[in-house]
Amino acid sequence: MAEILRMQNIVKIYPNGVVANNSVDLRVDAGEIHALMGENGAGKTTLMKILFGIEEPSEGQIFFNGQELHIKSPIDAIHQGLGMVHQHFMLVESMTVAENIVLGMEPVKGGMLDYKKITASAEGIIKKYNFSINPKSRIRDLPIGTRQKVEILKALFREAKLLILDEPTAVLTPQETEELFQQLRILKDLGHTIIFISHKINEIKEICDRITIMRNARTIGVYDVANLSKQEISNLMVGKDMDWSIKKRPANPGNTVLKVSGLGVVDEGNRRLLRDICFKLREGEILGIVGVEGNGQRELVESITGLCKPDTGTAELLGNTIASLSIKQIRDTGMAHIPQDRMAKGVALPSSVKENLISIAFDGDTLSRGPFLNLKEIDSWSEDLIRDYQIKVDSPEAPVRMLSGGNIQKVVVAREFSTGGKCIIADQPTRGIDVGAAQFIHQKLLQLRDEGAAILLISADLSEVMDLSDTLLVMYGGRIAAYFQSAAEVTEKELGLYMLGIKQQSEEELQRCLS
Repeated sequence: MAEILRMQNIVKIYPNGVVANNSVDLRVDAGEIHALMGENGAGKTTLMKILFGIEEPSEGQIFFNGQELHIKSPIDAIHQGLGMVHQHFMLVESMTVAENIVLGMEPVKGGMLDYKKITASAEGIIKKYNFSINPKSRIRDLPIGTRQKVEILKALFREAKLLILDEPTAVLTPQETEELFQQLRILKDLGHTIIFISHKINEIKEICDRITIMRNARTIGVYDVANLSKQEISNLMVGKDMDWSIKKRPANPGNTVLKVSGLGVVDEGNRRLLRDICFKLREGEILGIVGVEGNGQRELVESITGLCKPDTGTAELLGNTIASLSIKQIRDTGMAHIPQDRMAKGVALPSSVKENLISIAFDGDTLSRGPFLNLKEIDSWSEDLIRDYQIKVDSPEAPVRMLSGGNIQKVVVAREFSTGGKCIIADQPTRGIDVGAAQFIHQKLLQLRDEGAAILLISADLSEVMDLSDTLLVMYGGRIAAYFQSAAEVTEKELGLYMLGIKQQSEEELQRCLS
């Protein structure tokens, strides 16, 4: 196949001296699905930001269809035939599918938006690429998998010949992932080229033709995916042979640590987002919760951790009612929380790594002396956590915003795991991070479980939940759709059916399992 994209000797050095890309090369052939993989901090996100005009390179050249490009903004990239579907969707939820697809390119008639033509334009692109979406549906009413298809259609409407997909399956069920892959194969057959960024090696093996692997801001090599095993891909990413198996002892649950009874949440429009949630979480146990995003998991976590107040029901932590307590009071009662959105709720981006690490412990006896901070102990504390959690940073004083997404996640995890909390709420703890960092977090979760912590694990990664969880809940429509006393009772595909609302346990089954 002919080469469509060449990024040559790309260098990106930030003003603080951090080298994100160091003479990186990327060559992609027309009509292929090309994987881009590497550990967090390897430089792949920066490379794609450069390609899409979000960042400017310090050095290097970009050639597309044989022509050198000087991309100054995403608008430039779109005009050149490049499209990018971000991990966090860029859709206006109150608008329709059609309005989102043509956004910024709306047809006008008589000085007014031509809604008839807007709908017709969207119908045309939907039909052309054989998608099954109602153009008049509002985004807020669509499942996550369909929203992602709208993002892809937005790029195709702008005549993108090369699509960059950043962690496209992070929040999809197995069924939705399968649908997406079918669609990507259709796009490939129609002549489109796809750069596929993912940390899920099994998906890379299934959908991609070739793979470029990055490590420490450099390109390690380009390989035919069919010629590499999953283990070989992992080893190339980290630079050494690794054992990625999860070693898990049998659980030994003890007393109830967290008890949730009849929890319900209603939004400002009087929509019921959470309905009669009841469960118990015991010490020495990992209780996994799965569900398609938007089915009440966020409201459940926020109700338990104090980020919002439930409208009905109660939550008890170590025998203390916590629903009316402040976030700090809940933490002081014995809860730690890894939030789903690490950037908005997990860290203070302008603050240093050290400040983020001590942010919930600085007023304790260890890090303070009366009204004064113990600066020497703070330095030692933060340096120990940076070392123990393998956080890649030049100095504890560096702003946390300069770290890669995976290393920011390690800062959050290090802070929360070091508090000694008896109850840990881990919401998407490994989303968007590499296999090495994920395995490290998995080992820490199991270690804390074995030491007696009660862990509530919410994750869109079904293999993660099934490997780590001792018991398992499925949420759909703000309710508990299924409960399993052992993750071994159910397959990933069967879980997907409960997550999509196709299957539902009876009230008798749920009551028997939750009693």
